[in-house]
Amino acid sequence: MDTPAVPLPRDPRERAMLDQLTIIRDRLLLLKQDRTNYIRTQDVMPLFDQTMEQVKELAAVRAETGVKEENRLDKVLESCFQLLSLFYLTIGRNNEAPATYALTSTIKRLLDHLTEADLYSSKDLGSIKSTLEGLSKSIEQGEREQVPEKRPPPYMLALLSNRVELCNVTLTKLMKRLERIPEPLLVTHQQLVSILRAVALANTKSKFSYSEVKKLRSQIVEIGDRYNGGKFTSDDGTPLPGSDEVRELYQRCLKWSDIVLDRKGVVTDQWRPIYEVLVGIRNDLEKLSLTQAWSLRETDLYDFQRQLDKIDENRVNGNWLDDRGRPADLWTQRTLLYLIRRSYAYIYSFMLASEPVSEALLPIYNQLQTLKRCLIEVKKNGGVSSVRELYPYSMKLNSLDNMKVDGKFVVNGDIPEGQGSVSELLAECFEINYELRVAAEEEANEEGAPEANGQNEPELKMTKSEDKDE
Repeated sequence: MDTPAVPLPRDPRERAMLDQLTIIRDRLLLLKQDRTNYIRTQDVMPLFDQTMEQVKELAAVRAETGVKEENRLDKVLESCFQLLSLFYLTIGRNNEAPATYALTSTIKRLLDHLTEADLYSSKDLGSIKSTLEGLSKSIEQGEREQVPEKRPPPYMLALLSNRVELCNVTLTKLMKRLERIPEPLLVTHQQLVSILRAVALANTKSKFSYSEVKKLRSQIVEIGDRYNGGKFTSDDGTPLPGSDEVRELYQRCLKWSDIVLDRKGVVTDQWRPIYEVLVGIRNDLEKLSLTQAWSLRETDLYDFQRQLDKIDENRVNGNWLDDRGRPADLWTQRTLLYLIRRSYAYIYSFMLASEPVSEALLPIYNQLQTLKRCLIEVKKNGGVSSVRELYPYSMKLNSLDNMKVDGKFVVNGDIPEGQGSVSELLAECFEINYELRVAAEEEANEEGAPEANGQNEPELKMTKSEDKDE
């Protein structure tokens, strides 16, 4: 496991803590790699408590010595926090404060890249703003927690609050820059950002399509033609509010599309290794996005993050240097940065989509999600013509409901986190199924159909589950 080249702590007490935290980190990595068993709360919490004990000792030592320089201890501690945060997501404790650490790390990276690239839309910032508000609520709930065993340590709450505040400061600066663009041009700005990203995507496909990029460039020109030949002024030449920002973006789009068309996706030999690593990460994350609910364990994101962080932090003054100390050309730099940003965006979306359900309950939860979608589609399309059409849904719902033991789902003798979420989803499915059944029976009664009286109907539970767990 690579750790950035930073000095060892000088204080012997910090060195002892470094040894302890390294052991904890390695145990977390071993637990992460174990695919033979579900990760349980009782596997994670002892390691969390041990980490907090080291943090408490570190805070006391640093208060005594006044040391503020970062050393290897801080890096290993960061890895522990990152892993523990992802483990909290894996065991379904998404709404608790420790789970926010990994998400704040990813948001910080995204905001830094958006600032550097000066390329973002109101939609990008709106999503991040909403997420940060949710994280602030989780931290506030942790501060108000009355049960001592569930209350996060003060140090962690302070750390998380500072990280969220740091993200909010950067976000506010970015939002102010967009405020200079009024509503009419803001839509055009969004379109240009989307097209520029589409060009960047086409640029990194395994087979470069000249015609695809050419078509995207034509769309850019069409937008410019609607605004006085790309001047973004009124018909009489009067500058529109925000026209300078949009015009600059328009010119960037044209220049980048021309560079991409000229390069045709060709990567020079000295940059091919790093390019292939980043394309591989992006492609793996893209595949996960198609099967996330069924195949992703949140702790898997740690390895992707570490790889991306290491490559991103290897830049010197914003650019990469080859073996001879030469900076990457503009096309290479922007292409690599796009791949990094796209991968961070995938990781961000995976964390947002993580359900507050333990890994052990996810198979049941995912089946219920699928059932709910199917039932909703049936309802949208006019329902069923016969109660018999609901038998497969009813039988599946009952089979899942019968897995409960004393009102709870038990897996390998454990009661995993997320019982309330699964039971609530099960109840929703029963409710939709019941509504469809009633509608079918009413229609059958009106038409005088035989199934109106439920003839030859097997005895199945059709009402909303009454033993819903909160």
